[in-house]
Amino acid sequence: MTSRLLMPVRNANRNASRTPGRTAGRTAGNAAAGSTRPTPILDLEHPRVVAFVARVLREADERGAVTARDRLRTAHGIIVPTVRPVYSVEDRRRVSRTLRLGRGSCSQRMAVLEAVARSLGVPTRVRGLLVDGAFWYPRFPKVRPFVPEEVLLTWPEFLLDDAWVPVAELFEAQGTRTTAGFTNHGPETLFEAVARTPVDWDAPAACAGSTAPCDLSAHLRTDLGRFGSRDELFARHGQTLCRPARTLAEPVLGRWSAGAAA
Repeated sequence: MTSRLLMPVRNANRNASRTPGRTAGRTAGNAAAGSTRPTPILDLEHPRVVAFVARVLREADERGAVTARDRLRTAHGIIVPTVRPVYSVEDRRRVSRTLRLGRGSCSQRMAVLEAVARSLGVPTRVRGLLVDGAFWYPRFPKVRPFVPEEVLLTWPEFLLDDAWVPVAELFEAQGTRTTAGFTNHGPETLFEAVARTPVDWDAPAACAGSTAPCDLSAHLRTDLGRFGSRDELFARHGQTLCRPARTLAEPVLGRWSAGAAA
């Protein structure tokens, strides 16, 4: 049994797509245009963010990565060792603070990648996904009663060559990718996994073995649609935990390394 007591009150039915038992398909939020503008979370003009983008460009140039897609892949490769994966629950944390702390949740690390993209002139938007809390059971086997019933996942998309590309598809056509699925167990998080394996929230449930793409659609409860920024998504639907729960949990979870014993 997962907990609803820790969650904010949200209306997940509005502008959301559902099928019996879970969510599938596209939603009214599909029309979100995206942007390259800064937001309170994506504080592109902060000196720390500017310096990080400069590092990305420098290392991309050294590798001969000249396309926007290749530069975003370079940024991802820098974020992985630079921002330690933890279970922070403050999804509205500014990118500059995440970089200063040198640690962040999947959502916070995704936000860093979005900030780089916007700084490079690549529009971004996000897809809001309410994922079954049981998906995180392997990470918290001893505290399952405190796992929220639903976790709000922010899935970035990038406008490349006039087409919206979900974060996992940035790494398509790379010879290093495998088809071994993502287990949500151990030190690897979704942020690392997208560079290694396909991650799909829409396909028919088929993530059953090492030879199948990583289809996670069976864990998707509600598709909240697309939003012009993660700020807009959180303003409309709140974060995974209510404010009192975040206040109590962040000092512990915000330093708890992904994959550490729970």
